[in-house]
Amino acid sequence: MERGTRYALIFGMVVTLVIGALIGALAGGGVAWYVTQQQIERIAAQPSSPAPIPALMPAPTAIPQPTVAPAPTEAPAAPATSSPVVEVVQRVSPAVVTVVNTLASGSQGSPLLGDLPFPLPDQPGGSVRRGSGSGVIISQDGYILTNNHVIEGHRSLSVIFYDGSRRDARLVGADPLMDLAVVKVDGPVPGVAALGDSDALQPGETVIAIGSPLGDFRNTVTVGVVSALNRSLGANAPEGLIQTDAAINSGNSGGPLINLRGEVVGINTLVVRGSGLGSAPVEGLGFAVPSSIAKRVSEQLIANGKVVYPFLGVRFGTIDAMLALDNNLPVNAGALIAAVEQGGPAARAGLRSGDIVTKLNGKPIGPGQSLRALLLEYKPGDVVTLEVLRDGQQLSLDVTLGVRPD
Repeated sequence: MERGTRYALIFGMVVTLVIGALIGALAGGGVAWYVTQQQIERIAAQPSSPAPIPALMPAPTAIPQPTVAPAPTEAPAAPATSSPVVEVVQRVSPAVVTVVNTLASGSQGSPLLGDLPFPLPDQPGGSVRRGSGSGVIISQDGYILTNNHVIEGHRSLSVIFYDGSRRDARLVGADPLMDLAVVKVDGPVPGVAALGDSDALQPGETVIAIGSPLGDFRNTVTVGVVSALNRSLGANAPEGLIQTDAAINSGNSGGPLINLRGEVVGINTLVVRGSGLGSAPVEGLGFAVPSSIAKRVSEQLIANGKVVYPFLGVRFGTIDAMLALDNNLPVNAGALIAAVEQGGPAARAGLRSGDIVTKLNGKPIGPGQSLRALLLEYKPGDVVTLEVLRDGQQLSLDVTLGVRPD
């Protein structure tokens, strides 16, 4: 009996396991069928698109389409490499000349000239010497502006143009006081330069010098800036000079100093070689006569052959801080009268040695504007008022200007 019961229990367990396995299989299959159907419906609802390309397979090559070749075009022209300096030089250079001075027998000429010794026959047993400077054509009539020291001691003059051609020239007039001269050539000229307004110059402004340094290097161009204005060097040098660091050498004398508008703002006249401060080299100290003065002088030289200057009849020194300190003067600017010419305009007006002239017609006198520079604004016969400091007292003296002796 017990054995039968045991067999029944075993049989029941086997039947139960078989029935459970069948039920599990049916349930799993139903779930799988349902999920598959849902996935098929979702894919069918999406728009069709190309199948993605597997990452490891190369992309298909597109079939090339025929194209029309563009018409050939010319390469664009390269822009011209130019600058304001180049343009100014090209425009003004034809008006710049080399002035050749054939010196008279026994004349040494100016040491500032470019030295051009040519052993040409002068007279039996002799030879001639030539020096050279520079100049600038200022008129279609052939008038050329240069320095007085360029033509000093000449027997004959000639000019060499930009293209190397040569022509004889004659002296129209010279002004030693401002170191200017005008010479003239006959016939057509290759170019003319315009005189600009030097009063509008500012320190730091770019300027160009053109000339023939040493007489050999015709139409050399140098560039610099305006270093200072109204410079005075004393002795017999002109006053009110433009200082520039554009390179200037012997032979550059008389050549133009030009602004970036192509206008002549100065006539190069000298360069400082020694400083008086030992053996230190000096560079960048060139000086030019302002065009405002050169214009006035050249007009008188062309019209009259000479310049008539007003005359005060005094010797004086321009007062600065050092002169005031050394002489215990009551002012740091003005003109200290050293001597008064007897019977001259100043003496007749009552000016005395030791007086300090502080103003001329209301314009102050100082290192930047000397008494001589102010006088050049007037002509002989004009009456000017001098404000004078004498023994601590202010005086006003009216002076009728005379004619400056040659």
